[in-house]
Amino acid sequence: MGRIVIDPVTRIEGHLKVEVITERGVVKEARCSGLLFRGIELILRGRDPRDASRITQRICGVCPTAHAVASALALDDAFGIAEQVPHNGRVMRNLILGSNFVQSHLLHFYHLAALDYVDVAAAAGYSGPDERLRQVAEFISRGQLAPFFPRYDGDYRLPKAANRAAVSHYVEALDRRREAQEMLSIFGGKMPHQMGTFPGGALEVVTVDKIAAFRWRLQRLRDFVDNVYIPDVLAVAGAYADYLDVGRGPARYLSYGAWDQDTEPDLTRRGRSLPGGTLDGTRMAYEPLDPSKITEQVRHSWYNSGTDLPPSLGKTEPEPDKAGAYSFLKAPRYAGEVHEVGPLARMLVAYAQDHPEVKPLVDGALSELRAGPDALFSVMGRHAARALECKAVADAMAGWVLELKPGEPVCAQFDVPEMGSGMGLTEAPRGSLGHWIEIEDGVIANYQAVVPTTWNCSPRDDRGQPGACEQALAGATVRDPESPLELMRIVRSFDPCLACAIHLITPKGHEIGRFRAI
Repeated sequence: MGRIVIDPVTRIEGHLKVEVITERGVVKEARCSGLLFRGIELILRGRDPRDASRITQRICGVCPTAHAVASALALDDAFGIAEQVPHNGRVMRNLILGSNFVQSHLLHFYHLAALDYVDVAAAAGYSGPDERLRQVAEFISRGQLAPFFPRYDGDYRLPKAANRAAVSHYVEALDRRREAQEMLSIFGGKMPHQMGTFPGGALEVVTVDKIAAFRWRLQRLRDFVDNVYIPDVLAVAGAYADYLDVGRGPARYLSYGAWDQDTEPDLTRRGRSLPGGTLDGTRMAYEPLDPSKITEQVRHSWYNSGTDLPPSLGKTEPEPDKAGAYSFLKAPRYAGEVHEVGPLARMLVAYAQDHPEVKPLVDGALSELRAGPDALFSVMGRHAARALECKAVADAMAGWVLELKPGEPVCAQFDVPEMGSGMGLTEAPRGSLGHWIEIEDGVIANYQAVVPTTWNCSPRDDRGQPGACEQALAGATVRDPESPLELMRIVRSFDPCLACAIHLITPKGHEIGRFRAI
């Protein structure tokens, strides 16, 4: 038996440790540990509820927008104003969230995951007409190769020309991401930690100039997604076709749905551009979403709070010396079972319902890869789903922005109630995101956030069931224990965000074992 420890995992957001036990080079058991204790929930207590959509964005600088939306939805619910959100407010929320999705998906493939498949050294010595490649070649010649190195050695299979094209696109994607952030800022005010999303709708005034500024940036992004991003993902998937059968998780998928198309108070009945629900991948069986089935378990987490609690009753009581625990992540479960969340889950849930935009995109990609739907339950399936979703969202925004009505209201009028409770469910780029709030005496009494990476990188639960990423690692073959690139390809296909997953904090200055809140 062998043991491989990767601590920390690089090119992700936050501090993640992965430990696996191998036998004859095959992973028999895996553990994912979130190690940096930090967060937001407790400092929200006693604050004005309207602060929540601002403070919760500080959970993460990569995907703060989804936290703003989830928080605003929870406050809409708690304030009893969900039906009063104006048309412009709803549409602007969708555009702000969609812009962040496009930016985040480009970030994940090109700047976090692609270097597991693309050999940047192919750009060394380049002196041709591609200015971006010349810049990378000059950078390499200096001998200071971060952020490209250090990295694990492995099988880099793309031909030299394809490698060079991917490196050029790596640089180009930096510009496209900047444009996506600018696009978000038009209606969000700034990025990160945008100011536009607010209880009751949004805060920006709609003008023709802003619509035009959004549209031309969006068109450039759509061109890049169609002509660069998707072809690059399919090229990598073709070269690494064996990874269409590597990294299979629990084969159960969860989506809350995203991008509201109406203001129905019941989130489970609200029309959304991407639908919510669950999918049993072994039978391709869809079921509607039931939020009452969501709980968090903590048997193997560094918490002594009650276990298997619904998020609305969730507690945050850390115990870093707890026997049998190995992560500061809790273990969310739906109907007591492990579920994977993220772009793959969203695309599969939509595909199972014959979504008119998603189904042809997925069928086209599967045809290109000469694979069936079950090939999506894999490392390359996650990358392909993320790229296809990026296109679906970008294309949808082209219609949404034209729905804005200059001069009309953007936010409902409301009073903060003395008592109330609310739930906000949406999707973040990395998966399903929920916020729950309890209000007493006009201030926040309790606040809980259950985030995508808490689902995907959770530790074992009360029944000993490994989390989604832990299951995906089991069965993987590692050719070189000193350079376990195969494991990193699996982990990074989930796009972990530990900043979001470990969003807990103690009162200032309070010692918790070797951790101190600051």
